[in-house]
Amino acid sequence: MEGRQLRPIYDALELPDTKYAEEECEKLLRKHPNHYGAQSIKAFILARSGRPNEALLLGQSVLNTPSAMASAHVQQGLSLAFRALGRPREEIMVYTAALSFSPNDESLHTKVFKTAARNSMFKEQHHAAIQLSKLSKQQKYVWWLVVSLFLQAKHSKDDVSAPVQLKLAERLVEKAVTDGQLTSTEELRVYLDVLDIQDKHEQMAEVMADNGQLAAMISNDPDLVTQRINLFIKIGAYDKAIMAAIAALESRDNWADYKLYIEAVVTLVGQAADAEAKHSLVAGISSNFERWAGVRGKARGAKLAQVALATRMHEAGHGDIVGSPEALIWDYLTEFQQKAICYSDIMQFIVARREPSVLEYHQAQLEQRLPAARDSATNSDDAAQAWVNLEKIRYLLQALMGETDPKAWMAGIEPLLKFGLGSSQARKKQPSCSDMAFIASQRIIQAAFLAYSAADQREQLHSALFKALCVLESGIQLNDNSFLLKLYAIRLYLYLSCYERAQTIYDTLRIKHVQLDTLGHLIIGHGMALGCFALDMELCYNGVTFYDRFQSKMPRDIEAVYQQGTYSNVQDFLEFQSNIVHSVQRECTHRYALRGEGFEYGNAKETLARWEEADVSSIEHSEQTLSALHDNRDVSVMGLLTPKDMAQWDLELLTQSTPIPGHDFIRAFSLVPQVMHYLVCADIESLQEKLSELTLVVDNTNDTLSRQDVLFVRGIIDVGSLYIQASDPQNEIDDQLSRLLSVIRTNLPSNELDPSLFSLSSDGIRNLSAATELFTYMLALKHALSAQRLPAANAVGLALSQLRKEALKSVNTLRGWVDKNTRALVEEQWLAENDDDIFADVKRFVVGSQKQTTSMVTKACTTSWLRSVKNLLSQWEKCSS
Repeated sequence: MEGRQLRPIYDALELPDTKYAEEECEKLLRKHPNHYGAQSIKAFILARSGRPNEALLLGQSVLNTPSAMASAHVQQGLSLAFRALGRPREEIMVYTAALSFSPNDESLHTKVFKTAARNSMFKEQHHAAIQLSKLSKQQKYVWWLVVSLFLQAKHSKDDVSAPVQLKLAERLVEKAVTDGQLTSTEELRVYLDVLDIQDKHEQMAEVMADNGQLAAMISNDPDLVTQRINLFIKIGAYDKAIMAAIAALESRDNWADYKLYIEAVVTLVGQAADAEAKHSLVAGISSNFERWAGVRGKARGAKLAQVALATRMHEAGHGDIVGSPEALIWDYLTEFQQKAICYSDIMQFIVARREPSVLEYHQAQLEQRLPAARDSATNSDDAAQAWVNLEKIRYLLQALMGETDPKAWMAGIEPLLKFGLGSSQARKKQPSCSDMAFIASQRIIQAAFLAYSAADQREQLHSALFKALCVLESGIQLNDNSFLLKLYAIRLYLYLSCYERAQTIYDTLRIKHVQLDTLGHLIIGHGMALGCFALDMELCYNGVTFYDRFQSKMPRDIEAVYQQGTYSNVQDFLEFQSNIVHSVQRECTHRYALRGEGFEYGNAKETLARWEEADVSSIEHSEQTLSALHDNRDVSVMGLLTPKDMAQWDLELLTQSTPIPGHDFIRAFSLVPQVMHYLVCADIESLQEKLSELTLVVDNTNDTLSRQDVLFVRGIIDVGSLYIQASDPQNEIDDQLSRLLSVIRTNLPSNELDPSLFSLSSDGIRNLSAATELFTYMLALKHALSAQRLPAANAVGLALSQLRKEALKSVNTLRGWVDKNTRALVEEQWLAENDDDIFADVKRFVVGSQKQTTSMVTKACTTSWLRSVKNLLSQWEKCSS
């Protein structure tokens, strides 16, 4: 009967047609007001429709009716509702209430377990696993219990109970081993984790012994083989570690095993009593490496291990026993320089030893080889790749030797450009040519920042970076799959305030799913800073959608881990889930989305309703919640040819147009909506509290916010302070109002001075965007004063009306100037002839053989600037007091 009554609702949800499903619920409830099945499904519909408060109220009402929980329809609808609301405790309460009617229902106990598991509720997970192991003799429930005990102990703050839980888990596993019930490597990993967390490394070694009961299982799993070697080192059994490493490397080529082998040998060398023993140890490992180097498929790993051994021995103070790491590095290069990965292989070893004499040795070797490699590059793909690797080493050595002369960085740039962009190999899309174009662009960028580091040289810096952009775009034209060329092009376009083209290139990267968390920072937020808030909002919403979907999908993956018995993934999945849910980029994306909504035009009623109904409690942050955030953003993706500890040669850092947003940004732009909410709601006390917090953030930002963000946030503080002053009709507001209007006027385009290409490409558009954004918030202030019938509303309204007229005139003038003049100015100023120009070779190349691409870059810049100004002009046209 109940199922038949609910069928139309289920059918509507399957379509899916949420609105029609809700109508069917209402229809059924009009006939049967106490139909708990319909109420529970309605709670789910309300949760899915963005009405969490109504959903929670209705769901809790049904949950508090014990008799209702006997229905499977109520259980399903209510559990889905609480899951959609993110209320796992209430979801468990649904199953617990249902168990009062069917205490031995295995499926209900399983649902309790999985709900607890996917929400890291380890205590509840443990109790559910106990019930399942009592109800059923299935061995998987024993492992569910072991994993639950392990996780509860690991994450417990109770120093008394954790050891007890781990001991119980250990006994359960030992019984499983005795009974022959440990049958998979996944279960073995759980056993090892339980022992490892108790520091029972000797016992772990016994479990993993070559002649142990589980030896065959371990030998067939490469990760466990490596773990065994590492374990022997951890317990000081270095001889066993060496034997295990040799056995492993005889049958496979694993870099982790090489490193552990080296570490064990170096440690024993340090402990050896006499020189003969030391030499014997080194001779043994060297002989093995030499032997493996002659085996097909192992040569590269074994040769690189020789370099690693020599480097590590020198670090440990035993350099006299081995040969020179530097000589081995160049031997390795001779043999493998035709491989693209060669530079990545040896960079770490060059960087490890930075003594002047060592660097001079590398420089001498490079100078011997580089001319011949350059001359033979056109002979074959291998020869071209060899030249690329040597050019990368040349770049690295210049940085390590502290080269600050921009002319030295530009030396030899022409052959790189010609080969990377103008050769027949380049037209054939040879990968080495894209690499060479990338090296050339990095040299230009590096030289630009070294040549024009002073504040009064930024105009020349922009000119040089524009030429680098032409090189990057030329490379992209030849190879549209080059990720690195596109990343740097995005960075430089944003540096020159050209959002539209940067966003177009970003779209071609097809960044999606978890990459939105790791790489989204490359573009998200920049559109709002440059007047392109609609495009930026779309990217923000894509990010928000990913995070929302992740929160619904990842728990199902955690459930699947238990169902499939892949227990080693549990900790990784839980950590991954926590890192994404508590992600810095997630918080930044949400704040940008909220910020963009503030840009959206609406009449007085709509504007006030938006701020009044804002859910400000969910975006509050404390020091504790901020410290719990995890920064997953990947800055290593920029493909640096230098180590990260060299700031002056760190192109990832140098090409940032604004600071990467972090804790200060999150806190500031969590407080801004709160300020506006309390302002609109006339809650003076809460408003004053939030203004104080916001002032504290911006006063202590230490350059972690952009100049325009600081300008805007201080403007919001002034908006809130003006409201507090105006809330008392007896107070004068003229001085505060004038000061706030002056901030906006100062950042509008000047009607008296002609714009310049430099001002436009540096702070001009950014300042205008910040002023425009602040104006929209001042409009909300005026609407609030009017709605609350405060006398100051009239004065504020008149002042804003006058300011808008001025802004429309100045921004419209800027639009006309950008449309008419910028293309010619780029050609005159950024591509002009200059006798002492460090970048003359680059200029001749880009306006010569790459003239068409250079014209395209010029158009991309001018079009991007024009789009930004037009968007901001449109915003001023829409905003009316």
